[in-house]
Amino acid sequence: MKRIKRTKKAPLIILTAGGTGGHVYPAEALANELSQRGYRLLLVTDSRGKNNYKGKLSEIPNVAVQAGALVGKSFFFKIKSLFKLAIGVFQAICIIVKKKPVCVVGFGGYASFPCCVAAILTGTDLVIHEQNSVMSRTNRLLSKYASLIVESFENTKYVPQNVKKILGGMPVRASIVEASSNGRPVLSKKDKMQILILGGSQGAKVFSDVIPEAIKLLDSSLQKRISIVQQCRADDLENLKQAYQGADCSIEISHFFNNMPELYSQSHLVISRAGASSVFEIAVMGIPALLVPLPTAADNHQMGNARWLEKLKVARVINQDEFLPESLSNILSDFLNHTEKLNDMIVDTKKFDISNAAKRFADAIEHDVLKKK
Repeated sequence: MKRIKRTKKAPLIILTAGGTGGHVYPAEALANELSQRGYRLLLVTDSRGKNNYKGKLSEIPNVAVQAGALVGKSFFFKIKSLFKLAIGVFQAICIIVKKKPVCVVGFGGYASFPCCVAAILTGTDLVIHEQNSVMSRTNRLLSKYASLIVESFENTKYVPQNVKKILGGMPVRASIVEASSNGRPVLSKKDKMQILILGGSQGAKVFSDVIPEAIKLLDSSLQKRISIVQQCRADDLENLKQAYQGADCSIEISHFFNNMPELYSQSHLVISRAGASSVFEIAVMGIPALLVPLPTAADNHQMGNARWLEKLKVARVINQDEFLPESLSNILSDFLNHTEKLNDMIVDTKKFDISNAAKRFADAIEHDVLKKK
């Protein structure tokens, strides 16, 4: 691993990312790796993200520029967003001219768009990280001007052919990688099945509607063998607590958990959407999963993400219109009565070489971008 002497003149790399976990977590993982190699780092985001990050991203300087969403918005909202984007691009150009980074690394999300455009306009090397199996529309627009594209999934759809690209994987938070070395808990008929339910940034209201009803359809003896930790939207907390009334299982509900490595390590089963960050964290941990891809995700990219994990034989994929209380209750009953079916889904992920994505990402930046300077 190449290390840079830590001085005020150590090379500066700008990271720019949107505010959801799928963009933030890989940015945090890469920030950890680059920091260990001695690079100075700067995070460019929008006003929502400024000084609002945790982990490594909270430790590095960050600045906000104007940004606005365009996809799926009304005409007048788009006009307003275009003005914001124009201002944001100008602000980002000023940052790049003043700070003189050796490259800009974009992780997607509309908050990253102004700084990525500014990198193109100033002739600064742009590295694009695509988290999903289908390249986002923002990244499609930017990627044709990139010096390097780092793919999380092999054969990512819509990646331009004439741009240097590598399969780097999805950088996963160091705390998750560390937790993966602890091994997986094996379920016996004497144990409570620990179920971790993750709704992603949208909270997955369908989980709140379906899962409590599925639990209550189980025999009481099986309900007592279940312990649930569920993440949901803050607005859904009270309704979800009410939905679980009458269920004879252990329940912990919150809109945010700050001990995810511990929760992953304790869980026998994860029920989740199929955002790239969640999919790779599940894969790194090797936890059996039921994945319910968000049907409205752009270009159905969550289905592509989920199918990848299904090929590793660590997940079952369920279409949302088939994710019903009766069907889920049957699956949980089968796992509880035939624990070997769940345990057979536990995967030794070391053989898939997916836990060192941050290292591969940093190596690619040094070899394919910075080495040319």
